[in-house]
Amino acid sequence: MLPALVSSACRLLNHLSRTLLGERLPPPELLAPPAPKTYRRLERVRVTDQACRTMFEEFAAHRRSQRGDEEIGWVLLGVREERDALVLATLPAGANRSAGVAHVRFNSSGQALASRIVRQWDKRLAMVGVVHTHSGSLRHPSEGDYQGDSLWVGQLRGGDGIFGIGTADAKRLNGTPVAQQLEHHRQTFGELSFSWYALGNGDKRYRKLPLEVTLGPDLAKPLHPVWDTVETHAEGLDCLCRQQAGMSFDIVNGTEGPALVAQVPLADKGSFLRIVLEREEVRYFVWHDGMFTTVDPEADTVSRGVYLILAELASVTKHALATP
Repeated sequence: MLPALVSSACRLLNHLSRTLLGERLPPPELLAPPAPKTYRRLERVRVTDQACRTMFEEFAAHRRSQRGDEEIGWVLLGVREERDALVLATLPAGANRSAGVAHVRFNSSGQALASRIVRQWDKRLAMVGVVHTHSGSLRHPSEGDYQGDSLWVGQLRGGDGIFGIGTADAKRLNGTPVAQQLEHHRQTFGELSFSWYALGNGDKRYRKLPLEVTLGPDLAKPLHPVWDTVETHAEGLDCLCRQQAGMSFDIVNGTEGPALVAQVPLADKGSFLRIVLEREEVRYFVWHDGMFTTVDPEADTVSRGVYLILAELASVTKHALATP
């Protein structure tokens, strides 16, 4: 009964988030609550060098892939200041995106979970904008982009958002490729280019946004190698995050490369349930009295598996207390 109720609740929450917000709107997990600050219109975007490298490298790798003719993109997480924003993390559109040569719709479930994980490392982070690519040479957001972006940009802090457009139409320079900033709002690397814009709530058009690259990390980069795992288990893990206080995540070495680890604290002090996820494989371990015990709930989803284990642990504890 308990697993069935949990599964139904997770499906209902996911259905409501899709129907009430609409497919073009970011999930609420990506939007931070308003902060007691006075914001002005964005005058500059600052992007860390690692975040820039992530986008250039993944754009190049995407163009060499079987889906290279499709558009791709990233959600940007960062810190909004009075007149500018600092981009500190990139969340990819994901393999489960809906995309073609003229559109891309991000996998919002994966990005919602990823935003929860990244905020463990820096609680200041909030969504500040979106970057996506165009398959042609249009370096400016399209009319279709505006129709979608204008619906939700008002929900960002300051009611102003950052929008980057990636193209592969830059002129190659001789010698070793290095990043070039040929215009105040445009950066190139080899044939690849990203142009940066801002759009405010109620604006009729985008405006060019000066770019500044600064030393710093891409806080979401550790998640990129396990992104297929994040997407596979996003809805179940996100539902658990809503219901289990103190749940945390980490990246560890798995049997075939990096693995995503989720940890749920248990009632006994120092005890916890550890879930190791590698793509579709899920393994469960209970840490108690200085020892790991492997458990197998034989569940088809991670959320059902967790609640079956918690129910079993509660039953064992109740029986132990009742035994004289």
